[in-house]
Amino acid sequence: MTRLATPLAAFLREHLPRDRGASRHTVESYVTCFRLLANFAADRHGIRPCRLEVDHLDVDTILAFLDHLEAERGNGVGTRNVRLAAIKSFFKFIEFRHPHHLELAARVHAIPQKKGDVPALRHLGRDEVKALLKAPDAATRSGTRDRAMLCLAYNAGLRVSELVGLGLDDVRMPQLDEVRITGKGRRTRVLPLWKETASALGAWLAIRPEVPDRHMFLNTSGRGLTRRGFAKRLALHVATAARTEPSIARRQVTPHVLRHACALTILEATSDIRKVSLWLGHQSLQTTEMYLRTDPAEKLDMLSEWRSPGLGKGRFAGVKDELMEMLSNV
Repeated sequence: MTRLATPLAAFLREHLPRDRGASRHTVESYVTCFRLLANFAADRHGIRPCRLEVDHLDVDTILAFLDHLEAERGNGVGTRNVRLAAIKSFFKFIEFRHPHHLELAARVHAIPQKKGDVPALRHLGRDEVKALLKAPDAATRSGTRDRAMLCLAYNAGLRVSELVGLGLDDVRMPQLDEVRITGKGRRTRVLPLWKETASALGAWLAIRPEVPDRHMFLNTSGRGLTRRGFAKRLALHVATAARTEPSIARRQVTPHVLRHACALTILEATSDIRKVSLWLGHQSLQTTEMYLRTDPAEKLDMLSEWRSPGLGKGRFAGVKDELMEMLSNV
């Protein structure tokens, strides 16, 4: 029997950050998953979490845990599948560290991802984006910072983790014409900054406090802004934007919605889904294809710019096809 705590600690503290180069946010997501799983498994087996064995995480327990996430915690199919991926990653680590658990690991790997309805893509219209970017009060320090954050998030299609993790050295100084972003899987992309973004960023840098913390965006304590902190500021500015653009109040505006708005802007400008993929830092073009599931009228406008070549119907004179000849003589 293998006590769960030992390999799990090695997986989270050593394997993920050192061997796989996982970001801090990825490790935190895995920690959250296993904290929930350990509490659930301990209750299910009637023991304290510290006494859990690896064998306690059998297929029945994992499936019950996944159902618990949806039924009792209100998580969606996407979150369920993310948690399952984290569990499978741990059992892949178990395979070579504790090979006597190979059979259990194989059964866990066989658990399928759950399919769910593909939701419609939530995005903001042009007027809504404009109202949101103008919402922060540029006469205040926090408003100047927030306007720079919103402009940069929209310009570069940043994930919230990329935005709050951005450092001073990631923006080319003093030109303020490009930003270097390190995204998922340690993939780096360098993007140009629009004039409006450079102006908003320059205004913030001019009043940014001189503190040891090298994060681009700071909270009131002089430390790097957190994901939750940005989400709170975003909600505040959405409420302000609703005064001039009431339609935005009916939308669920999350930090990721600005990323979607950026993607659709790039798609409209280029009509090339591959360029959108490069701009957002997607690993696979399949991920970017979700932006083709937007308003059909918008897509038809883009497709109307493309013309198919005038090819006529061809003939293969003098060529005999055995299959077609047989069918003609039946």
